[in-house]
Amino acid sequence: MSRDDPTTLADTPLQPGAVDLMAGLATTRAIRRYRDEPIPERDLRDILFAATRGPSGSNRQPFRFVVLRDGPKAREAKRLIGEQARKLWGAKRQNDGYDQGSGVQEDSPKARMARVMQTYVDQFESVPVLILPCLVRYRAPNPMEGASVYPAVQNLLLGARALGYGGVITGFHAAAEADLKALLGIPEEVFIAATVTLGRPQGGHGPVRRRPMQELVFEEGWEQPPAWAVDPPGIRHTSAGPPKRRTG
Repeated sequence: MSRDDPTTLADTPLQPGAVDLMAGLATTRAIRRYRDEPIPERDLRDILFAATRGPSGSNRQPFRFVVLRDGPKAREAKRLIGEQARKLWGAKRQNDGYDQGSGVQEDSPKARMARVMQTYVDQFESVPVLILPCLVRYRAPNPMEGASVYPAVQNLLLGARALGYGGVITGFHAAAEADLKALLGIPEEVFIAATVTLGRPQGGHGPVRRRPMQELVFEEGWEQPPAWAVDPPGIRHTSAGPPKRRTG
């Protein structure tokens, strides 16, 4: 039997992670460039196991994960989402001014991001694994329902990071949701919560950059940062949101 035979996986324990939890939290960044290699089924099992351990309201566990690799339906789903990804990124690239100001300088963060995004959407059909996290609705849609699916998605990304893989969450599926449901037999009442792509990164993982803690953590009141809300040494920061047109 092969290493990935399901009859042997049932007797195979979880693999230990390559990084500890805190290091994983600090380095699980969006990965959009992947090596051209499949993800072994044992690794997929462990990553998706981590996802299914996510919390949910009343432990209802309404999350489901549709995994798409290289079968005929997977190829069609990737094509449907890839077409929408290119349309959406094209509009965002123009609206957010990625090709203006510092975007014309090849080595600027703005230009680098544009190149990575363009390559990602152009090659979407070749991503090693596409996952559609879904929410089986048990009440009318409401702003809180994501709390029962998105923590599980973060678990998925953390599980991938622990085993040396990377991924990214997008909403590129939204405009193709009806076609995806018809293709994959997903019931109408089920909400497709995200598009997640996974693979072995080209290059390595790096630190997640965010705004300073003092701008994000308050105590006893709004915009009252506590004295202990200080970043560890060596942390680099970034501003929030897409590039600003006025800064160039």
